[in-house]
Amino acid sequence: MVKSKTLKESSYISELAVYGIQEKKGNDIIRLDLRNINSSVSDYFVICHADSPTQVRAIAQSVEEEIYKATKQDPWRKEGHDNAEWILLDYFDVVIHIFRTEKREFYGVEDLWGDAEIKYYKSA
Repeated sequence: MVKSKTLKESSYISELAVYGIQEKKGNDIIRLDLRNINSSVSDYFVICHADSPTQVRAIAQSVEEEIYKATKQDPWRKEGHDNAEWILLDYFDVVIHIFRTEKREFYGVEDLWGDAEIKYYKSA
């Protein structure tokens, strides 16, 4: 029973993250559904990129605000705000990756989870 509630909550948080990204015009937004992968570290990865450190920071702030408004949750951990090349927001079951364009291409995080179900979103 509790797991079902957690899955619904993680799905909701991932959708809020996508909305926050769209609000700041993040590029190539995808959501990886990792729930059926045994070695996964979370339920979802949400990934996007932007062309400047300023936009990367703005997207991260927008995501945090949208999730906090709806759930009153802050990220458990956040990394990368200082140089804004790759900001990671960790909400336990949902991890949001906001890259600078060239860093996303270099690291290819979405390629590491080839078995994940991928959902593509349009930028707003």
